Amino acid sequence: MPRKGRLEEIFSKALHSFDDPSLYYVSYRDLDSIVEVSLPEFVTLSENFSLIPAGRIVSVRRRSEILYQKHRAIPP
Repeated sequence: MPRKGRLEEIFSKALHSFDDPSLYYVSYRDLDSIVEVSLPEFVTLSENFSLIPAGRIVSVRRRSEILYQKHRAIPP
């Protein structure tokens, strides 16, 4: 059985456990800016994760705790 990715695991727990999904915030790249929205709003905007691919997600946080952060290599 394939293992879930980190993002899939976070979203699955937030959406399908007893936790409140509105406590989660997703930051994603939109052209030249970073947009932050609540997880329920992100699910709607991305049409259930089909319009905004996981590669554009920069970070996910629950309240002030960062659960996922994409690290980009800074060119020299």
